[in-house]
Amino acid sequence: MWFFKKIAIIAFIVAILYVLLGYHFIIMDKSIKMLKKSTFTLKYTIYSTKGKRVETVLSVPELWEDGIGNLLLKKGKISEEKLELYRSKMEEEEEED
Repeated sequence: MWFFKKIAIIAFIVAILYVLLGYHFIIMDKSIKMLKKSTFTLKYTIYSTKGKRVETVLSVPELWEDGIGNLLLKKGKISEEKLELYRSKMEEEEEED
């Protein structure tokens, strides 16, 4: 019986680690939104948008790649026009590099 408990505990720890490595937890207002990461990493696992300008949030490359702009659009924090403007600005910067 002890063997099965040990396996269950290890499986639980692995599942928690998988969620932490695979998702961003974005704190917006009074809610927490999950955003799937493009690569497994602990970078920006928990990110709060409280007190930050939209431009600051969008300027984080890891979050931008994973779709933070669409999340902000759904929450009504940014208009579609501003998001498209920022998207074109980011594409121009990528072309310069």
